[in-house]
Amino acid sequence: MVKEYSPSLDAALDTVAEYLQQARSALFITGAGISADSGLPTYRGVGGLYDSEATEEGLRIEEALSGDVFAVRPDITWKYLIQIEENCRGAQPNAAHSAIAALDRHLDRVMVFTQNVDGLHRAAGSREIIEIHGNLQHLVCTGCEHEEAVPDFSGREVPPLCPDCGAVLRPNVVLFGEALPEESLDQFIDALQEGFDIVFSIGTSSVFPYITQPVVFAAGSGIPTVEINPSMTQLSEIVDYYIPLGAAEAMTEIMRRAGFPMPV
Repeated sequence: MVKEYSPSLDAALDTVAEYLQQARSALFITGAGISADSGLPTYRGVGGLYDSEATEEGLRIEEALSGDVFAVRPDITWKYLIQIEENCRGAQPNAAHSAIAALDRHLDRVMVFTQNVDGLHRAAGSREIIEIHGNLQHLVCTGCEHEEAVPDFSGREVPPLCPDCGAVLRPNVVLFGEALPEESLDQFIDALQEGFDIVFSIGTSSVFPYITQPVVFAAGSGIPTVEINPSMTQLSEIVDYYIPLGAAEAMTEIMRRAGFPMPV
């Protein structure tokens, strides 16, 4: 059954689909909202998981998950990293992740620049991904070169220790107060300079400059820009097309109208 939309939204969906049909390259900037239909919480940074003012230790969640606290009390940071991983465990890519991955077969280049650490873009099959905040399933040692990929954190001591040198392991993620990885940022800047035919912002609250600036630049350069988000953000009045829908519904509808088959 084809869902009916308001005339303005219907026209916006049609136009975005037409642009996507004509595009040879597309950039998708994604945040926690794209994983909502996979059952994951949409959080400000880390989480609607944490609605109270302080953790059990009397710290704000941003402090508990900071590089400074990890340096002196890795057990506290790991406690909340494990809670986040448990909430992500078993989640599968939804239609939005799958649609973006499917576009790899139709466009010359599809880049995903994501704030998410859940690994769902990779699981869906997207090929060019910059996980700017890292990935929870990739552990690195703080004392040596040891690293490992893990399916989840179950059965781990807290904090987990390196099997080679005994130092504390950590997920390869950006904790609060830590700098974004320069290599990944350089890769993203290089891609922006090469240019894209259409730019999407999906499911992000758009509070960080490195998320908003590429969209603002694209909009000012005449590149079609699209925001998909049930809630308006500071980008909503800047982009060419604001789609007030969930990511899975919007991307499924755009793919249908563009004539691109969705993965089974």
